[in-house]
Formats: sequence, structure tokens, C-alpha cells
Amino acid sequence: MAKRVTFAIPGDLETQTGGYAYDRRILSELQTLGWQVDLVGLGDGFPLPSEEQVAVATCRLLSASAQQPIVIDGLGFGALPEAAAVLQATRPVVALVHHPLACETGLTPGVAERLRASERAALAAAHWVIATSDATADLLVDQFGVSRERLRVIFPGTDPVPQAAGRGSGRLRLLSVGAIVPRKGFDVLIEALSALTDLDWQLTIAGDRDRDRGAVERLDALIAKHRLGDRIVSPGAVSPAHLAELYAGADVFVLASHFEGYGMAYAEAVAHGLPIIGTTGGAIPQTVPASASRLVPPGDVAALALALRDVLTNEPGRRALATGARAAAAALPTWARSGEAFACLLEGLA
Repeated sequence: MAKRVTFAIPGDLETQTGGYAYDRRILSELQTLGWQVDLVGLGDGFPLPSEEQVAVATCRLLSASAQQPIVIDGLGFGALPEAAAVLQATRPVVALVHHPLACETGLTPGVAERLRASERAALAAAHWVIATSDATADLLVDQFGVSRERLRVIFPGTDPVPQAAGRGSGRLRLLSVGAIVPRKGFDVLIEALSALTDLDWQLTIAGDRDRDRGAVERLDALIAKHRLGDRIVSPGAVSPAHLAELYAGADVFVLASHFEGYGMAYAEAVAHGLPIIGTTGGAIPQTVPASASRLVPPGDVAALALALRDVLTNEPGRRALATGARAAAAALPTWARSGEAFACLLEGLA
């Protein structure tokens, strides 16, 4: 008998973010393992869909086969508690939570509470909840009422990649990867770098500039305010091949995220053997080993500037962090193992 699963995803599966990258690779791994995947598009507007968008998504979910498990990406699942409750009665429901919706930076208190209540209600209807890190799993238990008995952690995988070459001296190439949204803390990074114009560095920010117009405008305004246009480039989303080139040519990876449910860009930096400067937001300290990084509190411009100065001016220190990253790279989860864990859970449901 064929192994079949429904996978429901809001928005465009090809979107260049960590969450969508996780979805794409898990789907690919499941198909490699012999699963037939029926893909259901939930439409746009998530995680704050209109009533019409909710109605469309609900109709598509309820039209899916009731004879097989359904996995719903958390970006949509948390906004659809009523649909989740109906689905629960007819088929196994799996919620895939990359990070809780209410943890997005920049939300008003009212919107954050609305999302928290909605996601808590939706998660109550899931037979299984998959989190992408232990930190996110703990958050779901502590704040969203998910019991440990129906919770699984399935980490993102990381592909083997060449070690970054970098320059090692002269103008150091900094790389930051992430969509230009408030949660990624690019405003904090620019403020920190504005205090380091006495040092010789160049920053590339590789990430989607179409997700949040306000965040992009603030980023560009800060770069102009501090006259850093000749040092910082923000080309938007780049191809996987171009991104691989950026990692391979970087000297230091830096990302000032306020919160990460796992931090796939951080893991990629570890895989490339890069020294890492980041924050302690969410799961980052679990994803990035201390031997490879300098992590500071989220939103702390002064601490980030100090960490950057220390790493940029200390070549032996950078080499030591790079050595720590290379050592840690061998222990990173693989996509094959993540796919097998996902398939094992689905087989139990089927």
C-alpha cells in the first residue's frame, strides 16, 4: 500500500526563508523514502489572514483526503484553530512549528496576544506537534499548553559544504543572511557597525527585501544616516549558488536576530567553518556552539559592537572560532536523518 501524506503550506513554497527551505527539503526527503505527497496551498495573508482568506484555506483543508495524515505548516496552522478542530475529528493532524507566531518581532501587544491565543487553540487540536529545536519545544510546552507526549523535535538538516576561504587579513568580508524583517535585527547590526568605521570591513546582507517594506526603508535609511553605503550591500534574495559563494568567501558571519526557532543561516555558517557573531535569542545558543561564536543579548547595540570589534581585530581569535565551527560542523543534523524522523512519525499515524 502506498504511503501518502497531505502537506498544507501557506504562501509560496519557493519563498527563500528558512521555514520554507525546511518544508521543501522535508518534502523531497519524504518522496525519496517512497511517500506520495499531496500538496495543498493555503493561499496568502498568513499569519494574519482576512476572513475571506481563512474561508479559502479552510475549504482547501477540508477538501483534502481524510484517509491520510495531514501536516500543516505553522505559519498557517496557528491562524486556523477552527479548521484544525474540524480536521482533528476525521484524520491525524500534525502541526509543524518553526517558531511561534507571537514571537515575531515588531507586533503590537494586541496582535501578539491574538496570535498567541489562536495558536494555542489550534495546537490543542493537533495529534502531533513537530518543533524544529529543543528551545522551541520548551516554549510550546511552557506557553502553549502542548504536552511532551505529543511533541517531537525534528531538526533542520545541513548539507556538507566547502569550508570558507575568506581573506584572513585586510578588508574583512562580513556576511549576514535573512529576510529584511524586524526579527532579524538588521537595524541593531547597522547601529553597531556605525561605531566601527575605523576598522576595514565590508558587509553583505543577503535576504528578501520584499517581505516588509517598512523594515527595508528603515535599513536603507540607517545605512544612509551613518554613511555606510560604500561598505554595506543589500542585494535582496540571491540564488542558492550565489549564496554558497557568499558563505565561501566570507571571513565572519554576523546576524543580530531577536529570536530564532532554530537558525538555519547560523547552521549554514557553522557548516562553512565561519566565526559567528550573533545573539542569544531563542534557539541560537543551541544551534551555534560557544566554541564557534560570540553571542550577545538581542537588541544590545553596545554589546554587539564590542563583540564585532573584538573578533575583527583579533585574527588568532577568529581562527580559533573558525576551528570551533569546523569541529562542530561534523555533528550537524543531516537532511536524510531529519526526513527519516519525519517519515517515522507519519508511519505511526498512517
